[in-house]
Amino acid sequence: MLPLAWTVLLVAYAILVLVVQGVPLYLAAQMPHLREPRRPTPTAPAPFVSVIVPARNEREDLGSCLDGLLSQTYPSLEVLVVDGESTDGTREVAQAREPRINLLGEPPLPDGWVGKNWACWTGAQKARGEFLLFTDADVRAGPDAVWTAVEWAQSERADLVTFATRIEMVGAWEKIVLPFYIQMVLTYFRTPRVNRPNSKAAMANGQFLLVRRSAYEETGGHKAIQGRILEDVALAQRFRAAGKVLRVAWAPELVTTRMYRTPQEMYEGILKTVSGVRFSAARQLAFACGLVAFYWLPLTLLPIGLLAGSVWVTVWGAILWVALFGKHVAFNRAARGSAAYGLLFPVAVGYYLVLVLVSLGRGIRGRPLEWKGRFYRMGN
Repeated sequence: MLPLAWTVLLVAYAILVLVVQGVPLYLAAQMPHLREPRRPTPTAPAPFVSVIVPARNEREDLGSCLDGLLSQTYPSLEVLVVDGESTDGTREVAQAREPRINLLGEPPLPDGWVGKNWACWTGAQKARGEFLLFTDADVRAGPDAVWTAVEWAQSERADLVTFATRIEMVGAWEKIVLPFYIQMVLTYFRTPRVNRPNSKAAMANGQFLLVRRSAYEETGGHKAIQGRILEDVALAQRFRAAGKVLRVAWAPELVTTRMYRTPQEMYEGILKTVSGVRFSAARQLAFACGLVAFYWLPLTLLPIGLLAGSVWVTVWGAILWVALFGKHVAFNRAARGSAAYGLLFPVAVGYYLVLVLVSLGRGIRGRPLEWKGRFYRMGN
């Protein structure tokens, strides 16, 4: 039998784990969900929108992205593709759709700039729109996506509107890892709290990010965050600091993306997100400990209770097994993934833990991040 003090401690730990596991579910329930397209009958001319697509070696995805943008029902927009010295035929994909799109060549990347930020800034300097819509080359927008974003921005008097997209998960690793990745992003950035007027929370999704040009210029745009690899979050933070109105919603019926096509691409992409370019050993260690403490260790309570002959620990251990596996199955389904892969959430946690430890090791040794064939030094 376990001593009473240990039993109480383990039961209290189980309750804490349940509370922590409930956080992403609570936040997900608070997220606005734009299910229906918004196409109002305009009482005034629709504001001009410039869609800016940074593209570096995006031949496989760019065509469907541009076709979706060119099929928009929105009556007043231009599409600018900023080619980042691609070598895979990306330019040819864009050129095949001229003159309906404007193809811009990205000038040589200046020192201190992240490639995507430079491409977005280059496009913004050529754009004519009252609104600027930054979207990734692997995003497919439904025909009413731009209308909905502009209408929501106007009705909310928002300076920044961003959509969480439906993420296509094709390969096994995508189905295992990406739903857990969504939970981490939702929890870390307290995403739905961005919509609260007095909140300090600030985040955006660079896959689909609409801003008023006036607010973009006032806050310095991508030039002000030139070295930040998580440019969407950094831009939202500048908007928040300047007192601008931010809005975020889940819009899986309007916007879709397949973030990564290969396991290597997913590894580099999530490592980039985990690391950023501002290294903190304390933060990475705390993250690693949290992953173990709240996702792996709880699964040991059931065998501990059985081995120790403790009814209370056994019962709470069984509750944790049901709660953790059930929660991840439900979240996978809600994220439009495969529910059965939620049963493999311990593997997803291990994958994330490896990335955190790799990031920690790289930071300690001063090794740069690699993304899209470019290297970025991690600062402190």
